[in-house]
Amino acid sequence: MILPALTALIGTATGGLMTYLIQKKQFQHEMDKLRLENKTEFMAEETVKHFLSHKTYTDRSFDVIQKHLGGFEDDELRKILVRAGAIRDIREDGSEWWRLLSRMDEYITKKQKKKEAAQY
Repeated sequence: MILPALTALIGTATGGLMTYLIQKKQFQHEMDKLRLENKTEFMAEETVKHFLSHKTYTDRSFDVIQKHLGGFEDDELRKILVRAGAIRDIREDGSEWWRLLSRMDEYITKKQKKKEAAQY
C-alpha cells in the first residue's frame, strides 16, 4: 500500500520538475528571441546609459547624444532616453539636456558646490 503511493509521488514530482525545466527553457528562448528582434533598441539604451554614467559629466546635451546615436528620429531617441532612466532638463538658453534619474543626488550636490564657490 505504501509502495504504490510512494511511486506515484515520485512520478508526480519528476513530471512536475521536468515540466518546470521545459517551461523555464522555453521562457529563456522567448526572451532571447525578443532581445535579438529588438537588439537595436537594447543596445541604444545601453549606449545612453554609458554616456550618462560618465563619472565627470552628470548631464549630456541632446545634440551630443544624438550625434553618437545616429539613425534615430528625435522623438524615438527621447523614448530610448526615458527607457534608459533619463530625465530631461531644458536650460535657460533653450538647450535640451539629459541625466540619469539615479544621478540626481550627484547633480544637486555639484550644483550646490558651484553655488557655494561662486559666493566666495
